[in-house]
Formats: sequence, structure tokens, C-alpha cells
Amino acid sequence: MRIAIQGELGSFSHEAALKLVPDATVVPTSLSADVFAALVERAVDAAAIPIENSLAGSVAEHFDLLLEHDVQVERETRLRIRHNLIGMRGAAVEQIHRVYSHPVALAQCRRFLAAHPGMEAVAYYDTAGSVKQLMELRDRHAGAIASAAAASVYGAEILAADIEDNAENYTRFFLVKRRADAAEDPAANKISIAFSLENRPGSLAAVLNELAALGTNLTKIESRPVHGKPWEYIFYVDCQLKKREEGERALSALKAHCAKVKSLGAYAEGVESRE
Repeated sequence: MRIAIQGELGSFSHEAALKLVPDATVVPTSLSADVFAALVERAVDAAAIPIENSLAGSVAEHFDLLLEHDVQVERETRLRIRHNLIGMRGAAVEQIHRVYSHPVALAQCRRFLAAHPGMEAVAYYDTAGSVKQLMELRDRHAGAIASAAAASVYGAEILAADIEDNAENYTRFFLVKRRADAAEDPAANKISIAFSLENRPGSLAAVLNELAALGTNLTKIESRPVHGKPWEYIFYVDCQLKKREEGERALSALKAHCAKVKSLGAYAEGVESRE
């Protein structure tokens, strides 16, 4: 199976893709939009995308792309995020003057960076990409913050391990396929739904009451603006299910109150791994 990711080989998305499908061929792309384009154009069989980080919150662009395209979430996994200071082999922490990484990774390592005031934090498009650049530049005074896998892929060295501020750092990843190709999971105990509301008082409360009446456990609710329609919103919810059939009942109940309802997929809930 060919799985597209946003970012370079060695990124956390690369790790998540192999956790979802261990024998997959991972296809790196520059932008999230490119990931979905590759999927819908059948250049790949699936995509692995981050949807939410336990510290930084949701990846808003990916909600929009899931709604825009005829795709479906088939599986979920949760990855423990471990950040490392990475440099050229033989370099020392004291030699590093510039540290490159994705802005979210830099923000999650503020304590380490504050303890090393001689290091300038420089935003880069991708964690693994920052390691790739580091090795191309051959700059012993530059470092990167990324995964251990990135150091291995590009032949770099971990200079300081587990430098994130908070150890309870996890990212949820979705395995996404074209809707026509996605398999139904009989063990599905969670559903993600997108819906827009009729513009009338109490409509959101009515929707939430419908979900509560079905006995589903609402674990997440997120709103996103509707592009081209100022002050109108799409809501995204995740609901835990006792049985897969509850997902279909939830969709039917929402249609009575919503201008638009779309299932983004029913799947088995991912479990945190402390590895």
C-alpha cells in the first residue's frame, strides 16, 4: 500500500503511517493539499494525516480537507511525540547556535530552548525536513528538533533526547482512503461527523440533545468557518459508540436539524502507547 504524508521521510507522520500499515510504502509530499490530491487522483492508496495533538490542539486544515473531498477515515492511531535535539555526528550541544524545526515542535520545547539561550530557534516547514536540511548544509553549529527516526533516516545524531516540555504529548492520526475504497470496520466504536446548522435559535442545542438521547458519548466538538460564507460554521464532532449501528442512527437524527451532514468515517478508537 502506498500512503501519502505531509512532510519528509522520518517525520512523525511517517512513523504513524507505518504504525497504521507496517509494510506500507510512504510517499512524502510538501503540503497537506498535495496529500489529498494524490489520494483522490489515485497516485496513492491512502493518506496518513495528523488530526489532533494533545497539547497543540486540532489541525484545522485537515478538517477542511476531509470535508472537501470524497474520502473516509478508515483507522485511527495515537503516537507518543518525543522531541530530540539532533545534530551532525560528533557535534556537541554547546556547539549548536541555531535550532530548526516546525513551529509546533519549537513551541513544545520552550523549556529546553530557554535553558540554552545561545540557541536561536528558527521555524521550518517540517521536523524531519529540518534534519534533512541540516545534513545537506553540513553545518556543525546548526541543530534540529525532530524524532529519533529522522536522525536515523538522514544519518544524524541525537545530541539530547526527550527535550519536550510535557511528556503527555500525543498526536492522533487518521488513515484516510477514497470513500469507495474504504473498508467498514465491524469493531468500529467511534464516528466522526461534520454538520452545518439551520440558522435558527437553539439549533446546536437540539443537535446535542439528539446525540445525548441516543446514548452516544460526545468526546470532541470543533467549529470551522464556512469558506465564502462569513459567520457561518461547520461543526465537527467525535462520538464514542457502543455498537456500530449507533453511528447510522446519529447521522439520521442529525439530518432533521442540519442543513448538511457528512460522516467522515466510523473506526476503532486509537489507544495511547507509552513506547
